[in-house]
Amino acid sequence: MKVLEEIRIATANLADFASDMTEPSIRLGVTGLARAGKTIFISSSLHNIIHGGRLPRFEAHATGRIGSAEISPQPDNLTPRFRYEDHIADLTNHRVWPSSTSRTSQVRLSLRYQSRDTLKRTFRSDRLALDIVDYPGEWLLDLTLMDHSFRSWSERSFRQASQPLYRPYSKEWIHFSDGIGAMVEEEERGDEPLLETIARQTASNFTAYLLKAKQARGAYALLTPGRFLMPGDLQDSPALTFAPLPDSLYSKDRKSLWAMMERRFEAYKSSIVQPFYRDHFARLDRQIVLIDLLAALNEGPETLAELEDTITEILRAFRPGSHFWLRNLVSRRIDKILFAATKVDHLHHTSHDRLEHILSRLVERAAKRVEASGADYETMAIAAVRATREATLTVEGEELPSLIGIPMKGESLGEDEFDGETEFALFPGDLPKNPESVFKHLESVSEATYTTKADSTLEQDPPRVDSKSQQQSLFEDPLCFVRFRPPELDKDANGVARSLPHIRLDRALDYLLGDILK
Repeated sequence: MKVLEEIRIATANLADFASDMTEPSIRLGVTGLARAGKTIFISSSLHNIIHGGRLPRFEAHATGRIGSAEISPQPDNLTPRFRYEDHIADLTNHRVWPSSTSRTSQVRLSLRYQSRDTLKRTFRSDRLALDIVDYPGEWLLDLTLMDHSFRSWSERSFRQASQPLYRPYSKEWIHFSDGIGAMVEEEERGDEPLLETIARQTASNFTAYLLKAKQARGAYALLTPGRFLMPGDLQDSPALTFAPLPDSLYSKDRKSLWAMMERRFEAYKSSIVQPFYRDHFARLDRQIVLIDLLAALNEGPETLAELEDTITEILRAFRPGSHFWLRNLVSRRIDKILFAATKVDHLHHTSHDRLEHILSRLVERAAKRVEASGADYETMAIAAVRATREATLTVEGEELPSLIGIPMKGESLGEDEFDGETEFALFPGDLPKNPESVFKHLESVSEATYTTKADSTLEQDPPRVDSKSQQQSLFEDPLCFVRFRPPELDKDANGVARSLPHIRLDRALDYLLGDILK
């Protein structure tokens, strides 16, 4: 099966190479777990490049060498087009965040640029097609299944469900699983065939557990299969009627419940996971891994460790390596990976570098594999759309580096409930100077110390203030977050709205694309 998949991947790469003869292309993988901000990153990147956004660190754009940029027809006619216009309308006109991605979509950005290299200007095209694919973050988790057998996946699933973090949500499924053996015995005594009924009941109980665990644990956990959490077009499909089984039910009998579940698990991998990997991940040139690190930090050290394991496991499925054009004809490699902590606009800039340091520590294990392959990587804290501005608040004689924005309607903080129209100022808390303190046991976390320095002051008639005192411990007193509305866009002298504001989006784009556009 692996040999056949490699042949299919090589065939797809050769087709890409033939297409590149007319218009060179680069496939950028925007990777991330659910709610990490993939759709926002893609939308804001396109909007800023197309509409001349403020991208001073994106050298090719800042120096005017990108002559034109427009969305053009995508090469894959079977993949839905990324709804760029709808997402931008949500962000700029309605000032709401686009809904979560529920299916795969794709967009191609065609660029015309002038190279700084005389030889490249003479012998290479001045055009570049940037292909980006968006997909539900839950589906990313399925890549970890490719190296698992049904038995090893079952063992992993039961082991995870028995952990303290998951036990409250897995009780009913575990209880049901304990009784499967008795139900199977009824079938084996010659009563009415029950295997299909048992399979559906088992899958239903398992799916209910996954959904409860996801709601409670967020997107950090390695809950698989991902399509059980976000079915897309497979809603109510027989392909989703399998579940892990206790090892006590292991059987080599081809007519057993174990054999039925095993066949469906292998069919899920071959018909859903492997095509998803082959069509979108095995053909990537560059990759950005978006991580909602702030939310994980707020959950505590256990969640942070879980997120580290999840990222490390997912990255095992990717194909990093140094760029060599002859090899890449049949076996494409990702030669640059950017790990990006998103939503950094929820922190004052005095903590941005600290977040990057924590991110570097978080991805250390995954990055070692990237380095060993010959690929390059970088870590960065970004906000693809900046929804806040900074200020200094004086509360009870203490100056606090704070943020101002308009919280989404329905958000609340303490006794404050927000209407979606009124500005609000809050001190979000500080990250520790030493990133290692974040990864120590809960008792050690309280020893971290915090210092900040204000950089701006409020104008007259300041908005309402959150009087929460400065945190002394990152996990005993969590960081203070609310979801802010997308900002109202500034206008130029002619009254034309500018592009979406951001934090370090230009640096991210330059790292991912700058050398290609030289």
